[in-house]
Amino acid sequence: MIPSSIDRAHLHGRAACALGVLSTLLLVACTTIPEPTAALTAAEQAIATADRSRVADMASPELSQARQQLAAARAAAQAQRMPEAERLALESRVDAELAAARIDAAKAKTVNDEMRRSTETLRQEMQRNSGAK
Repeated sequence: MIPSSIDRAHLHGRAACALGVLSTLLLVACTTIPEPTAALTAAEQAIATADRSRVADMASPELSQARQQLAAARAAAQAQRMPEAERLALESRVDAELAAARIDAAKAKTVNDEMRRSTETLRQEMQRNSGAK
């Protein structure tokens, strides 16, 4: 059965409407940029972790940079520059994590050096005691 011209016009209209709705949804999806709240929160947490690791005592330039980038990320978010805010928040988190990793490495080195000195002292005591017999 061949559809009448009215049926074809109706189908054509519905297809055009559906295409219009899909186009609008696609356009909205492409232009809507989510707020970088997760990145900002992650950066704040990384800075707090670095602070708890006593990184600030070491005058860490990475932690100072992380704080500056976090402030810039917040300003960018306020100005609705979401991609920039996201990027700055991610950089802030990375710098804070780097600062924490460096202080952890410095602490581990200090402990390792102390253990090495203690081991050397024990070795010297053992040699001295074995030579005295």
